[in-house]
Amino acid sequence: MNPTIPKSPGRDEAITEAALHRLDRLAKPAGSLGLLEGLAARLCTIQGTLEPKTSPRRVVIFAADHGVVAEGVSAWPSSVTEIMIRAISRGGAASTVLAESCRAELVLVDVGSCSDPMAPHPGYEVRRVGPGTRNLAEGPAMSPDEFHEALAIGADQARRARDAGMRVVAAGEMGIGNTTSGSCLACLLADVPIDKAVGRGAGADDTTLERKRRVVESATARARRRLDDDPAGAIAEVAGFEIAAMAGFFAESRRLGLTIVLDGMIATAGALIAEVLEPGTADSMIAAHLSQEPAHAKMLAKLGLEPLLSNWRLRLGEGTGALLAIPLLDAAAAMISRMDTLEDLGILPPEPAE
Repeated sequence: MNPTIPKSPGRDEAITEAALHRLDRLAKPAGSLGLLEGLAARLCTIQGTLEPKTSPRRVVIFAADHGVVAEGVSAWPSSVTEIMIRAISRGGAASTVLAESCRAELVLVDVGSCSDPMAPHPGYEVRRVGPGTRNLAEGPAMSPDEFHEALAIGADQARRARDAGMRVVAAGEMGIGNTTSGSCLACLLADVPIDKAVGRGAGADDTTLERKRRVVESATARARRRLDDDPAGAIAEVAGFEIAAMAGFFAESRRLGLTIVLDGMIATAGALIAEVLEPGTADSMIAAHLSQEPAHAKMLAKLGLEPLLSNWRLRLGEGTGALLAIPLLDAAAAMISRMDTLEDLGILPPEPAE
């Protein structure tokens, strides 16, 4: 019996069935590689082939600042965004170390930080929509035009990945304060209740957490009033430039036939936006892990996704969870593409039990 394989509506279900059949004929007891078999079938379904490819691969990290930090919702000042942009670019951040370890290209795109840009160099781009979003506690974080500009920047990165021959992509983010935006989007787009939507982010204490909860509740209520009539405008009320860019990246990646490895809570907020604007985007996604942020499980459930790494207690962002999961994709693709079948070895499978 094979593990449950998420169906991808609109895809060729014959590929899924063929993948399941091949998995059962490989030189092993049926289902004995557990969830790795489910991952292999998912890859085959997304790519429409029984010989899925998991390289070349690229992670694009979108960076931006958030005006809501002025409300005291983060344990860290906005200046840390600039510090981490430089660390990622220099190669000393977790994302760059993990990308190197799994042979993934890394591109850093500043879509809206407040810092002075660095000198241009390979793997780093400045495509700023603005110097950080406005304070979402006081009004819309961005205008609809700014939201669509950020979407377009993300979509352009997906096209560049396709043109460079990438088969698997992931998106990460860097932006102090972005768990506040992510929590608002969890409430708005995944109906996560406020007590489950707001977590400690990068280490908020109890006082900071309570301030954050009040901001999220008020801003989400304001955005919800326009959600039915103007979904893009409602999302723009509470999103971040990097989250909108990830949404554009995901939607365009799906249209281009790329396999998407989904990172943590903030990336999943971007995925929720993409699914609202381009239904079916989640069909091309593989969820890497379950974040410690309390909203993440319900956000993934809204997308119909189950995480590969469930108990790793990850909460960093930067695409790190996706990078940790990529070697599992390699293993799944190798298994279904290269293993001998029982027939190859002249082994007769056992008869089904009566």
